[in-house]
Amino acid sequence: MPQTLAQKILQAHTDAAVEQDGQIVQCRVSAVLANDITGPLAIKSFRGMGADRVFNRDRVILVMDHFTPQKDIDSANQVLVSRKFAHEQNLTHYYEGGDCGVEHTLLPEQGLVGPGDLVVGADSHTCTYGGIGAFATGMGSTDIAAAMALGETWLKVPPTIRVNIMGSMPKWLRSKDLMLMLIGAIGVDGALYKALEFAGPVVDNLSVEARLCMANMAIEAGAKVGLFAVDVKTRAYCAEHKRPGVTDDLAADPGALYEREVEINVTGKEPVVACPHLPSNVRPVSEVRRTPIQQVIIGSCTNGRISDMRDAAAVLHGRKVDKNVRCIVLPSTPTVWRQCLKEGLIETFMDAGCIVGPSTCGPCLGGHMGILGDGERAVSTTNRNFKGRMGSLNAEVYLASPVVAAASAVVGHVAGPDQL
Repeated sequence: MPQTLAQKILQAHTDAAVEQDGQIVQCRVSAVLANDITGPLAIKSFRGMGADRVFNRDRVILVMDHFTPQKDIDSANQVLVSRKFAHEQNLTHYYEGGDCGVEHTLLPEQGLVGPGDLVVGADSHTCTYGGIGAFATGMGSTDIAAAMALGETWLKVPPTIRVNIMGSMPKWLRSKDLMLMLIGAIGVDGALYKALEFAGPVVDNLSVEARLCMANMAIEAGAKVGLFAVDVKTRAYCAEHKRPGVTDDLAADPGALYEREVEINVTGKEPVVACPHLPSNVRPVSEVRRTPIQQVIIGSCTNGRISDMRDAAAVLHGRKVDKNVRCIVLPSTPTVWRQCLKEGLIETFMDAGCIVGPSTCGPCLGGHMGILGDGERAVSTTNRNFKGRMGSLNAEVYLASPVVAAASAVVGHVAGPDQL
């Protein structure tokens, strides 16, 4: 039978015949991931189930990115548990300190995930890797512990929603806007336990980093995965990021059956923001202009890549951040940081009055390095704006692309770059 992209990847990782959506299949995993928050829970379960060794020391990956640099004793102890486990198991890929970065930028950048892989992670935004054609999904720490021990997991074959993006991209529209538009259209549960498969001429023209941004937020629509076909751009990205040898395209079969199809036409569209307190509360920037803000975050696993840094720097160049706004810029890996330094972007950010920080998840989850106080508002390039997500329960977060975030930092209220 003709297969969707999700079905095709799962088929490559199971001995069962993938014949229909909803089928339960036992799959071999390509990589297992956890971080400094979820790793200790998985390690506790790993020991509790009587496991002594991980299934493959090269394919279990621990990334200390959420509360690092460690902000307090508890977070230091979390990292300590993970570090001891990594040393005990002789893990090849344990990241902490100067070679560490935000996990979902780090893994594709280091070639640790790639097209056709099946990746499970103890983090909901593991779905990011669908941007390079991997079936990647988040799981609870107990399931991750089992995958660490066995190298296998079970999955329900998800039905697929095909998202066709058509039209011509306006100057200031970015892939973050495309994803927010989709979530606004179908809701935060519109793709619950489904695969989102992106296609259309606009998608074909997107860079791989733009695709990774969109796949990252598939979970914000409730999806199990967000998938992009593997094409010449994907292969070039892999070749440049320590994953040589990807020679074949990977796409859904003609005639594959979809649960439904959604079409988005971007011609003439303006940038959008997701207003408090849901990623689906999406409105054009023009409708919420002049909403005063006190903070801007540019970074995270959604928009902390070098293309995002270049976007933000282009808007901030020769301008100053409003004196009532703290603008925090967090390049998402040391490689991105170094490239920013090489291109003079760090200087641009600092000349504009930004705070440039380390490669950490920090403020995205309300962890540290950018907590909101009572009544404060932020424009952020992160992926969630739930009540209390970034600090006080009385704070508000507006999700946006880096160009909108940077423009908002300059004018002191929600704004698009066309206002500058």
